Amino acid sequence: MMDIVGKPIKLTKLITIVIKMGNNKIFKALSSSTRIQIMKALIGRELHVSGLARELGISVPVISRHVKLLEDAGLLQKRVVGNVYLLSSTIGSLEEVLTPFIDESTITIKKQNSLFDALKQIPGIEIQKVGDTQYITSINGERGYYIYEVDGIPPTIPIDKYKPTKNVTLHLKKIVPVDKKKITIHVQQNKK
Repeated sequence: MMDIVGKPIKLTKLITIVIKMGNNKIFKALSSSTRIQIMKALIGRELHVSGLARELGISVPVISRHVKLLEDAGLLQKRVVGNVYLLSSTIGSLEEVLTPFIDESTITIKKQNSLFDALKQIPGIEIQKVGDTQYITSINGERGYYIYEVDGIPPTIPIDKYKPTKNVTLHLKKIVPVDKKKITIHVQQNKK
């Protein structure tokens, strides 16, 4: 990764930059296994502090201190219903933490070329053709499935057919399988 003058940025300097950006609160908030459990408990739902405390088997005052840290870091939000505070997670904050680590490039293409033609100019991007469609299968050796967005919007046409008529920002996003539920299945053995 390069700074604005084109000099390489050392990882320690990059971490310092991230911390100065205010993300140190997020890193501190996620440094506790209890706070991670709280985040997991609140993904996709709302809970009252006492309900959260009951679910995690922790006292309300202890949960409240952890919730305050998560809230200060922007990872939790409160919604007031009457005199009840409902908590929910704001996972988008985690994505913002990783923004400084995105590898950036600038490419120039001819007006009749597609975004796919732009990708051909970037080393480390592997493409595979399946039928008539081209797919990104690896970026810098990291295999997987990738989707693309143009100026923050996922297009409805394949990347090899998308021909921009103006300057755009292309985002390549790896589809990462995220577990939503973990189920342990016990198989009952027949007794003889």
